[in-house]
Amino acid sequence: MAVYEHTYRRYAGNLTPEWSRFLIIPRHAFRDVFKSKLFTAFFVVCFLPLLVEAILIYLHHNANALGIFKATAKDLIPIDATFFQFFVNLQGGFAFFVALLLGPPLVSRDLRNNALPLYLCRPFSRTEYVMGKMSVLLILLSAMTWIPQLLLFFFEASLEGGRWFLDNMWMASAIFISSFFWILLLALLSQAISALVKWRVVASAALLGLFFIPSIFGEFINQIFMTRWGNLISLGALTKNVTAGLFGTFVRTTGHIEMIGGTEVMMNEPPLWCSWAVLFFICAICLALLSNRVKAYEVIR
Repeated sequence: MAVYEHTYRRYAGNLTPEWSRFLIIPRHAFRDVFKSKLFTAFFVVCFLPLLVEAILIYLHHNANALGIFKATAKDLIPIDATFFQFFVNLQGGFAFFVALLLGPPLVSRDLRNNALPLYLCRPFSRTEYVMGKMSVLLILLSAMTWIPQLLLFFFEASLEGGRWFLDNMWMASAIFISSFFWILLLALLSQAISALVKWRVVASAALLGLFFIPSIFGEFINQIFMTRWGNLISLGALTKNVTAGLFGTFVRTTGHIEMIGGTEVMMNEPPLWCSWAVLFFICAICLALLSNRVKAYEVIR
């Protein structure tokens, strides 16, 4: 547009509130994500365990349904902390595969195409950019983990009564903390790897290897040195212990006994605080990597 025409006018429409500007990224990302019929079908399949969980809860309080199956409430799985912990871990497994499909290209695509200057030249900070990219996973994974789990918890509470709800409110906090920390870890790891590796296939392979290779190596350490401290390098074992601790099912003494030099040695899990410390350390590393990689420009020497 030629300057002498003086036709430029400042935008006079409504401005987006600063606190919600980062949500523009997931809004457009979800449009692209659900264009894939294959991914949409897989995302729907992820809700099938929740349907099974709801049916099991309902059967506990429906005498007619129990009569049809010729069963009693005692024959069914008890609705307790172990019940909710199992389905939280199961949904966490599905959340991992969703993050594996969606997480790696979120940042790597922008770095590969030099698109970061287009974001950061606007009133859009690096923090808002990272929050926007992470919120793609956080929103999507929340919709399939802690949100439906809490709804099912309240469903059970409505059937059992107010006394059960008051006695088991701690399980609601365990559901939220364990699920949200898991999806936050997935979001940070996938974004950090995406920022380091610019190619989607390589980034996906790196994320997959980050979960499985240390787990194999940790089990190797456990077997060689007759210990359980090798679990501290296994993300799966760390999150499993943390979740068990929140649900009150963590038992440090596993009961597994090994013979070392003719002496019986009890194999104990590392303390819970060690698992929390390692997970927070991993999150801190991911944030440092994102802070270093997400820049408006890159100097290549």
